[in-house]
Amino acid sequence: MSIYSPLKIFTVQEEYVMVFRKAWFAALLAVVVAGLFSSVALAEKKALKATNEWTGSVADEKLLKDAPSVVTDAKSLEKLWKAWKIDAKMPEVDFTKEIVVITTTSGSKLKLFANLDDKGNLEVGGLGTRDLVEGFRYVIATVPREGVKTVNGKDLPGEKKDK
Repeated sequence: MSIYSPLKIFTVQEEYVMVFRKAWFAALLAVVVAGLFSSVALAEKKALKATNEWTGSVADEKLLKDAPSVVTDAKSLEKLWKAWKIDAKMPEVDFTKEIVVITTTSGSKLKLFANLDDKGNLEVGGLGTRDLVEGFRYVIATVPREGVKTVNGKDLPGEKKDK
């Protein structure tokens, strides 16, 4: 059996081979493109260990709306400490070497995580329980500032991104 083409007459077997080669090339191209995009999207992440950590609970949920995810100066930390009426003495932080990161939840328990990728983005979040309790719980922690350019994809407060 033959298939007619103005340029050449192909047998069915030759036609299958050509279709197979095209499909194989398309699949190979798709794998290469996916590999390029995934290496860009999946930046290497390194867990940062908190140097200090404070946990607690705040009864007034309205205070949560102004909660920062990062603090880079003593004045902002003092404002947060007073607003949330934290009993512990406010720590002295060397903001040239460390930054303060914060995570919150309405659940009863919370654990903070901080991962720094190779592009300098510090991903800060929390793992909490699903139960709902009045007010909110917080974890405030200091982590090394070295290599941190952004936090959760946003510039550090008071600093502009290089263009």
